[in-house]
Amino acid sequence: MHNENILNQEISFDIFKEEILHDYYLARLSRETSLLGRREVLTGKAKFGIFGDGKELPQIAMAKVFKNGDFRSGYYRDQTFMMAIEQLTIEGFFAQLYAVTDENVEKASSGRQMTSHFATHSLNRDGSWKKLTEQKNSSADISPTAGQMPRLVGLAQASKYYRNHPEADQDNNFSISGNEIAFGTIGDASTSEGHFWESINAAGVLQAPMIISIWDDEYGISVGHNYQRTKKNLSEMLKGFQRTDNERGYEIITTYAHDYPHLVESYQKAERLAREEHIPVVVHVRECTQPQGHSTSGSHERYKSKERLEWEKKMDNIESFRSWILDFEVSEGDQVLNIATEEQLSELDKKAKKEAKAGQKSAWAVYTSQIDDLKNAAVPLLKNLAEASANKNAILEEINALSTKLSTYKRDVFHTVRKSLRLSINENTSARTALINWLNHAMAKQRENYSSYLYFETPEQLPAAVAPVISEDSELVDGRVVLRDNFKEIFKNNPKVLVFGEDSGNIGDVNQGLEGLQQIYGESRVSDTGIREATILGQGIGLAMRGLRPIAEIQYLDYVLYCLQGMSDDLATVLYRTNGRQKAPVIVRTRGHRLEGIWHAGSPMGGILNLVRGMYVLVPRDLTKAAGFYNSLLKTNTPAIVVESLNGYRLKEKMPSNLGEFITPIGEVEITKEGKDVTLLTYGSTWRIVDEAAKELENLGINAEVIDVQSLIPFDNSQQIKKSLEKTNRLVIIDEDVPGGASAYMLKNILEDMDGYRLLDSKPLTITANDHRTAYATDGDYFSKPSLDDIVEKVYNLMNESNPAKFPSIFG
Repeated sequence: MHNENILNQEISFDIFKEEILHDYYLARLSRETSLLGRREVLTGKAKFGIFGDGKELPQIAMAKVFKNGDFRSGYYRDQTFMMAIEQLTIEGFFAQLYAVTDENVEKASSGRQMTSHFATHSLNRDGSWKKLTEQKNSSADISPTAGQMPRLVGLAQASKYYRNHPEADQDNNFSISGNEIAFGTIGDASTSEGHFWESINAAGVLQAPMIISIWDDEYGISVGHNYQRTKKNLSEMLKGFQRTDNERGYEIITTYAHDYPHLVESYQKAERLAREEHIPVVVHVRECTQPQGHSTSGSHERYKSKERLEWEKKMDNIESFRSWILDFEVSEGDQVLNIATEEQLSELDKKAKKEAKAGQKSAWAVYTSQIDDLKNAAVPLLKNLAEASANKNAILEEINALSTKLSTYKRDVFHTVRKSLRLSINENTSARTALINWLNHAMAKQRENYSSYLYFETPEQLPAAVAPVISEDSELVDGRVVLRDNFKEIFKNNPKVLVFGEDSGNIGDVNQGLEGLQQIYGESRVSDTGIREATILGQGIGLAMRGLRPIAEIQYLDYVLYCLQGMSDDLATVLYRTNGRQKAPVIVRTRGHRLEGIWHAGSPMGGILNLVRGMYVLVPRDLTKAAGFYNSLLKTNTPAIVVESLNGYRLKEKMPSNLGEFITPIGEVEITKEGKDVTLLTYGSTWRIVDEAAKELENLGINAEVIDVQSLIPFDNSQQIKKSLEKTNRLVIIDEDVPGGASAYMLKNILEDMDGYRLLDSKPLTITANDHRTAYATDGDYFSKPSLDDIVEKVYNLMNESNPAKFPSIFG
């Protein structure tokens, strides 16, 4: 081991000794927590366990250089680190293991995430920002391997941005001169994921101040390093990223999990480079072990050789640390000073075991009290119901089954109550009424526990519409000019806004909606990126978590598929999975609809709608509407995707005089043509085709009402579609997505949520694209997606079915 620099000559030996023993105790406490956590799962008291044993010392060393304002973007092995920065208690760890919904105990997610998924509170309970520079921060973990890496890029980039733009944070709420570091952690097997390599490349280009720690134990569950990567040594694989005198890059540091002095030195070096010089660093921590295997789902004895298991015992980082402490001695005059004796360390071991058990017992008491409170409230009401019921014996059997269950969950209480109400379904007693009232109140509380904070705003809190001010004298310009000039106003008035993406900077995006803005506002605010959608999104998430308002541009809607995993697993769930304690109001800007070609068809809307709940999905029909959505979104805190109409950039629109101020309302449809015979519902570029079809239908005697959806999530908050159906009693949805895609989503909302089925005189009709992607060119579009002819004929046939005399068949 390396001992040369571990004893800082500026501190006394007593202080040095105290720090070493503190670190030893913390490592042992974390290990005891892991051991006890596994037992809690295997004895049936918790569902699943995954722990950080074997990585204790590296995380303690990393914590030593983690300062207020810094951010972690890690994964489910980092419990020791979170304990070391005092953002995780033993009680809190076990509370998450048991899924306790009390945020005062389980602060990371209030029971919404499985164990070892850590987070700190960036927001006060009212949704306002805390002062992040005065606390140590951890972005909320996600389980998908390497999914934390793209977000890390943005967390680090924020420091670079604030260093260049201090006006964006004059109160130092999010940064102090850009000195904060983003710390990322990842297991060596997860470095096989594309997200890791894309993030390494992106942060290297940006020269963002980040430290990536790789906990290398040579396994990904049962799969060894020989299947994971080309070379056994990750540092060797990363050598191409090593900075040189002539070219930017990373500093790559290799150290070992059991070498405490070198770990401390390594992180001190990494911190200096990242914090002062904004040089990204990789710390490759080799020879980690995994004493309990991957998780409680299995045993590593099944796939590790006897020799490997013996090696892991021998190289255990805590045992190595213990030996180092016992062997350590330093001369001071005639005295030989030691850190601790065997007996002293054994006392610390006992103390750690005792403290871990106490934290577990405390968390278990909180968990069981939540269930006991429900039982204690429900059982007397159930007994009253039984006494008043003709089905008394059956209800008493249900009560007895609940009372005698060895393991009781909340669901058991609610099942018993609901079953008992079914058993007394025809009875009208005060006891039954009292039980129903309790159930409604208790279910509302549980909905709050498990389903709140999906979106930041309620429908009532969304910005009200502000019309664009236009007149007969307003200049007629290309739609993209309206968008460009509106962005210019946004950037002028809000220094927190920045935009980045492929071709977004120098040429002002491929359709010139950002034309000239880089020249005005600089490369750090309007910037180009490489072709790397996952990390473009990740930049947005990290930047938004640090108080900025990023617009992450994905060049075409089809390319969103490259970052859809991050949108679904990370961005859309940030607010929810932290129970309202973190937010990332990213605006994803893209363009699509009515394109030409299989991979430029721009309409995978059904998949997006079903995967990004927690985001707004906005589909404006023109560029003025799109500009109004950007103005609206910057007044909200929910992430969103805006799909601009690609074939609308060169169409003429009138230039509003209130740029930056007009608001396209989120969650509201617009009736663009009134009618009485049939409601035609659509969105995006297809609206123009539907509008033309409605004119031809008028010539055929059909007075159609045309509605532009505008906002798919949220969907028609004011239920204007229902009001339309009250007039027309017929519904046609025209959608360029595949059958059963966005059209099925809209039908569900209308028929079920609005009770629209009660208003229909005909079966609802969907006119969609074919099952396949769009074939190439204009004719491919015509034969793949709804055309004007398709819409006119199918709507006409609907009317023919109801009144063949008035509307004779077109084709005889």
